[in-house]
Amino acid sequence: MRFRIDLKIFIFVILFFLTRQIEIYAITLFFAIIHEFGHLLAGLCLGMKPKKLEIMPFGVSISFEILPKDYNYKIKNGNLLEIKKMIVALAGPVTNLVMMLIVFHLKLNIFTALMVIYANLLLMLFNLLPIYPLDGGRIIRGILHILFGKIKAEKYVNYISFTSLIVITFVASIIIYQVENIAIFLIVLVLWMIFIKEDRIYRKRIKIYNLLEKSLEIK
Repeated sequence: MRFRIDLKIFIFVILFFLTRQIEIYAITLFFAIIHEFGHLLAGLCLGMKPKKLEIMPFGVSISFEILPKDYNYKIKNGNLLEIKKMIVALAGPVTNLVMMLIVFHLKLNIFTALMVIYANLLLMLFNLLPIYPLDGGRIIRGILHILFGKIKAEKYVNYISFTSLIVITFVASIIIYQVENIAIFLIVLVLWMIFIKEDRIYRKRIKIYNLLEKSLEIK
């Protein structure tokens, strides 16, 4: 399994330190790792092999190796692989929910308990946003793949991601103006960076799909 650290994490550490929010950032990053272990455990239980682990500014990302044989098992109009991917994607937010429930059974002081709940709630809601490749976007893409096929699923989830980002940016701008919290600005910035990266990949795939269609028409 390959390992990579996104160097932008050091910029975020400095910014949160200067704005005196380093404690909540550290706690959130810790539970982001727990969140990712939820994905890892679900993937291993489903027989998937970890491929790459990447430490990023707002958490850890684990990707799994996809074997050619996995694409051959069909369930109705979908693919068993898509079902597995959705289960793995959902496992992360469920892990954060479990963490919040555990807090209620531990004898922690109010401040610590609220910090833990806040960090896990933030991670759960953030990852359930309908933006690919966040967990919410992955789940939506899996459902669309089963219903409409791979090409249409990629097209629809790209539109959904962009529309969701516009709405989130608008709402976040109002909140930032009211509370002056740099963390919200950084979260929105990261979301746009994620979307732009995935949008470029999507557009490259569209070009490949179009070339394949033209080659088939010629034949």
